[in-house]
Amino acid sequence: MEADTRRRGDTRSEIQRVALCRFTEDGYDKTSLREIAEDLGVTKAALYYHFRTKENILESLVTDIGKSVDDLVAWAGSAPSTRERRQELLRRLAALAQSGVGDLMRCVQQNEASLTSLPQATDVVHRYKEELWRACTPPDATLEDKLRARIAIMTILIAGKGAAELGGTDQERTDAALRIAFEIMP
Repeated sequence: MEADTRRRGDTRSEIQRVALCRFTEDGYDKTSLREIAEDLGVTKAALYYHFRTKENILESLVTDIGKSVDDLVAWAGSAPSTRERRQELLRRLAALAQSGVGDLMRCVQQNEASLTSLPQATDVVHRYKEELWRACTPPDATLEDKLRARIAIMTILIAGKGAAELGGTDQERTDAALRIAFEIMP
């Protein structure tokens, strides 16, 4: 029984991963459940067992990935905002970005016009971004500090994907992004 549950969870995660990749690369509107099923090597019926619609897949991604962002923001707010704490927030965000946070934010940003039927998903992703910006901004921030905090967060998210454009390994891009983010963060 436990193995069946784990396999279902693995299949669900794999569906989410493949769909997110398709949504980001090909566009949400241009991706069909049939294409996702083909990429996975399963039938549409097998895909339907886990998700009935593309909307269900995207909503599950927002929920699952959002929990991680909520936890990170809660952690950041649990102690005074120091430069060291903000640097640790960036390290933790970099780890999350490698596990899908950056991909989801890019997906929503690239497909915003297509996602008008799912305003709750886009609103949640924008809320996460704003919460991360606030968590990385010192309490007495100037306008320049606020911009630096936003750029630091976006640097981490941008580096999470982009091997073709940026080159390097995932770890090299993450390390470079952290160095840059630490330099510009207030």
